[in-house]
Amino acid sequence: MSWNSRRNAWPIAIGADALVVIVFAAIGRASHDKATSVAGVWHTAWPFALGAAIALGITAATKADPRTLAVGVRVWLWALVLGMVARRALGDGTAATFVVVATVVLGALFLGWRLALGWQRWTSRWRRLKP
Repeated sequence: MSWNSRRNAWPIAIGADALVVIVFAAIGRASHDKATSVAGVWHTAWPFALGAAIALGITAATKADPRTLAVGVRVWLWALVLGMVARRALGDGTAATFVVVATVVLGALFLGWRLALGWQRWTSRWRRLKP
């Protein structure tokens, strides 16, 4: 059984999506010369992580494969919207440029790992079919 099997889908999705949010927050803080300590990154990341967790919970309830692009879009949009709403409610920045950058970066990361994993699954199936 491959590491990228259906059996491993949830651990992969939870780990990869958590990593996406942490990388997004760490890069954003570093690019603005803010503290990149664990507490600093967590302060930026948690609203987006909450949105991603809710989206993954919905995915689990619908029994969808969390590695699909459709789920990636769900996670991306929930993380983005809930992240921005929480930041706004707490008085943190939601400038238009931040929203645009967050939309693009989170979309690229949440969908990017799913595309790469899907490509790997597709090519390994293709290799098995070749004589």
